[in-house]
Amino acid sequence: VVANVVLNKTKGQNAGWIVITAGWAFGVTVAVYAVGSFSGAHLNPAVTIGLASIGKLAWASVPVYIAGQMLGAFLGATIVWLAYLPHWAVTESQAGKLAVFCTAPAIRNSSANLLTEVIGTFVLVLGVLVILTPRNLNPVHGWDVGFGPFLVGILVWGIGLSLGGPTGYAINPARDSGPRIAHALLPIAGKGNSDWGYAWIPVAGPIIGGVIAAFLYRAVWPA
Repeated sequence: VVANVVLNKTKGQNAGWIVITAGWAFGVTVAVYAVGSFSGAHLNPAVTIGLASIGKLAWASVPVYIAGQMLGAFLGATIVWLAYLPHWAVTESQAGKLAVFCTAPAIRNSSANLLTEVIGTFVLVLGVLVILTPRNLNPVHGWDVGFGPFLVGILVWGIGLSLGGPTGYAINPARDSGPRIAHALLPIAGKGNSDWGYAWIPVAGPIIGGVIAAFLYRAVWPA
């Protein structure tokens, strides 16, 4: 969706932030529906590490999950590159091309950017855990299990609209790092550098926020 909004001569060029956040929200919703029954919808290392930190997931499973998340993000970015192949050469902005793949701050301030990612991911992980807590997955006192992914998508949309402005809301280390690696490796016409100096923030911030959210969830919503 970022490619459709940012790259030159696309049908969606300049459609704006609401379109980008909506596209991400719908994508997350479909992804959770698609893989929820296979992996518990582990799409995000921040969620995976957060759950492992409170004993809800075996640490031995964490590397496997993260490898799958990174591979999926890399392949997704590669598909986007192919889908928009003629548009890279007619887009002058190197920053715009990078934005298709990964996040960058509106104002570069490492401590502030890190804090934004911590807060955004805290809201995400706590929200996901509360939405999917067993007491809420109850059609009598909560909602049917099939409604959970839709609520997660709404949560992601809300985070993007409210907290996404400062950093582009990575809130997922794999979502940023996998495509950033793709940007570095793919022969993208006219690309610039992959901004590795910033790359640690969308990894560290989400992990910190996810772990804090997981411990708060365990304290307030005990099993």
